[in-house]
Amino acid sequence: MRNCIRIRRCLALFGLLTFGVACGLLSATGAWSQSSRTIKVVVPFPPGGGVDIVARIVTDQIARSQKVNFVVENRPGAGTLIATEAVARMPADANTVLWVSNSFIINPALRKVAYDPLTSFAPTCLLTRSPNVVVVNAASPYLTLADYLQDARSKPGQLQMAFQGPATSQHIATEKLKRAAKVDLINVPYPGGAPAATALTGGHVTALFVNYPSIAGQVTTGKARVLASGTRSRLEMHPNVPTIAEVVGTNYEEDVWIGAVAPAKTAASSVSQINDWMREALSTPDVRSKLAAQGLDTAGACGAAFGVFLREQLTEYTRVITDAKIREE
Repeated sequence: MRNCIRIRRCLALFGLLTFGVACGLLSATGAWSQSSRTIKVVVPFPPGGGVDIVARIVTDQIARSQKVNFVVENRPGAGTLIATEAVARMPADANTVLWVSNSFIINPALRKVAYDPLTSFAPTCLLTRSPNVVVVNAASPYLTLADYLQDARSKPGQLQMAFQGPATSQHIATEKLKRAAKVDLINVPYPGGAPAATALTGGHVTALFVNYPSIAGQVTTGKARVLASGTRSRLEMHPNVPTIAEVVGTNYEEDVWIGAVAPAKTAASSVSQINDWMREALSTPDVRSKLAAQGLDTAGACGAAFGVFLREQLTEYTRVITDAKIREE
């Protein structure tokens, strides 16, 4: 009789252990590991742009390594608001990831929107960063940013600074520079980086604040000269060019970044899993090489670290937009 009781207890214990192991495996693999399920990747920009390219490079790598299906859906419009607000309303089981960039934070700092970047979404990963730079025409008399700023102080409201805008990372970068260096510049917004670059090389504007990939060709061919970068450290391809922080003596930093978030109601295990997949994808030589070819640096700050970054960006952008009285146009 005692032996029978012991046997039943052992079987019960074994059952509990088996159940625990099964639960552990389910938790480890998460809802998104099932190849029969498809993860929707929403890109709030048209196909072929920087964010779209990063989304496809990263998800293609994850699909190959994890045997998971991804479907990329491009939903541009209203300055990324159409896609962003739609994803914010999605249910917990939506199996959706939204690709985001600076506009994800700029929009709520600029206007009333139907989402909160800090509470409507779960941060997954900060994927790439790309430098904003101050450039001049190769024939410009300004050889350094210090020269340009010194002349701007002696000619308030006369020197130009072009950028892609309005209310873009480059517009905000220009306003931050004006305040850090205590100069008065004429803002000259253009509808895109390419038209702005053309205006610069054509001698129509004094200087240009632009994302580096948009001007790299002109710099390489000697039509434009980089005076400074908005990055935290000097650019690897231009080690002799100072950062803006070095010139103005502040902790200045402003670049273009790309990341991904999930609807806030998404299961924590699924968010953790996509974080791991993205982090692993970014570590592969193939992905890093493809991103570098686009002029992008891999970041890889995931989960809570990306959440901290978003909070800092929102605080900074709100301050600059308010101080500079930037308005949507």
